[in-house]
Amino acid sequence: MEILKIGSTGTLVQYLQSLLNTLGFGNLTVDGIFGQNTKNAVINFQRNFWLSPDGIVGTNTWNKLLQYSFIVPTDVQYGYNILSINLDGLKNKYPFLDIGSIGYSALGRSIPYIRFGRGQKQVFYSSSIHANEWITSVLLMKYIENLSAAYESNSTIFDYRARYLYENTSVFFVPMVNPDGVDLVVGNIQKYLPDIYNYAKTLSENYPNIEFPNGWKANINGIDLNLQFPALWETAKEIKFSQGFTKPGPRDYVGTSPLSTPEAIAMYNFTLSKNFRLILAYHSQGEVIYWKFSDFLPEGSYYIGQQFSNVSGYSLDVTPTNSAYAGYKDWFIQNYNRPGYTIEVGSGTNPLPLSQFSKIYNDNVGILTLGMVL
Repeated sequence: MEILKIGSTGTLVQYLQSLLNTLGFGNLTVDGIFGQNTKNAVINFQRNFWLSPDGIVGTNTWNKLLQYSFIVPTDVQYGYNILSINLDGLKNKYPFLDIGSIGYSALGRSIPYIRFGRGQKQVFYSSSIHANEWITSVLLMKYIENLSAAYESNSTIFDYRARYLYENTSVFFVPMVNPDGVDLVVGNIQKYLPDIYNYAKTLSENYPNIEFPNGWKANINGIDLNLQFPALWETAKEIKFSQGFTKPGPRDYVGTSPLSTPEAIAMYNFTLSKNFRLILAYHSQGEVIYWKFSDFLPEGSYYIGQQFSNVSGYSLDVTPTNSAYAGYKDWFIQNYNRPGYTIEVGSGTNPLPLSQFSKIYNDNVGILTLGMVL
């Protein structure tokens, strides 16, 4: 782990500040800047655990802090580094979770999955296929934490016993389909991989009207992963090219062919290896649930969509034509004729502010739970 001290900056400092606040050792502004107040909070933590009170977060202090790494923060820019910390913490805290990999990103990073449950019925939830929609990763990870805690304490989540869910369903989560793109948006690429940052910035210059990096949805090579699936891909290409998205950049470039990115291939192959009865593909924003693809009408899909709408307050709608093809949800419905949904959380401009997180979680806890039982 990176040593943190006065002058350190970035998402790992945000995580430190958030965790110190959660554990009661400070009332810090989570700004990613390690200043005197953060140092004082670190010293308080160190003294409490009989560590050398030097205000520097080195190996011994990290080892003690990471005993609480199962706590998913909801007030930090959530990159791949924090995701990895939380996954390690959740696995240690809740050994009944199965954590593995579906494949690798363009930068060679493992794309993790988490499995909760051992039931025959399989469902699948994914998020952050679009980089600047990383708040959806926080949503899935916080739900996993809360679901696991409910299982351990033999309590409920959204009025369902977690142990009932565990015994009757296997739910698979991929909380960060696009880790490279997410890290570009939250600042980790600029901090740790400046050459890659400059490469992406060069691609963004193909589209000067799109803010960089906040407007970035694509993978690190400038290909929109949710336009990479073999579900009327040529139609998607025609639409996006007509809109001017003819080369790699921050968003809406379909690539040279379907399944030409490692992230899309990983999602495709992982899905083929399972028997998912239902999928949820999480995006932001709009507070809407898209339930349909082309003329396919999977049995029960409209009814389930209505239930999701009822518990969330989100509208149930068909995908607008300009975005109605070559997405992961589209391919799943086409290939399996089973219910699949794109859930657009929150409202405003991506990346959504974390001040919306509590509402987003409360709106979606019912969807995430009912997806296992309907």
